[in-house]
Amino acid sequence: MSGGVPDGPIPAGTPVPEFTLLREDGSEFTRTDLEGKTTVLVFYPFAFSPVCTDQIALYEDVLSDYLAKRGATMYGVSCDARWSQTAFREKLGVSIPQLSDFEPKGDACRAFGVYHPGGFPQRALIIIGPDAVVAWSYQAPAVTDLPGANLIFDGLDAVAAGSAPT
Repeated sequence: MSGGVPDGPIPAGTPVPEFTLLREDGSEFTRTDLEGKTTVLVFYPFAFSPVCTDQIALYEDVLSDYLAKRGATMYGVSCDARWSQTAFREKLGVSIPQLSDFEPKGDACRAFGVYHPGGFPQRALIIIGPDAVVAWSYQAPAVTDLPGANLIFDGLDAVAAGSAPT
């Protein structure tokens, strides 16, 4: 940690830690839900904030077909309550499922190395392989920086080629 901010997300090659998030319907989403498929976790600070709104809307517009072709699934993750996330997804008109790390607040974000001491997730992207091992990860230099969809393209391409650096 530098200045109270995590140095970066969980690195490639690390088995995914045990964690529990809540889906919008209140059911649990855990490590076992990642097994057998490629998953992109999009950590973002706050539903309805300007950059987060732009980020999720951009990913929906650009990535839907690409993810399907790669056999990958994407989830948005924040420390917002699941009701807020549902309202956020519905307001944006996006299909990206949202996962809540509301209570205990930030436990999963901490496990993935992306929890900011200010009480929210850093803006980060983590790609997990079907073996539940982190294949690629990225953390934006600042929470106000929007990671372009090209980073997800590059990460998934690197994973497919077997050369996924963090």
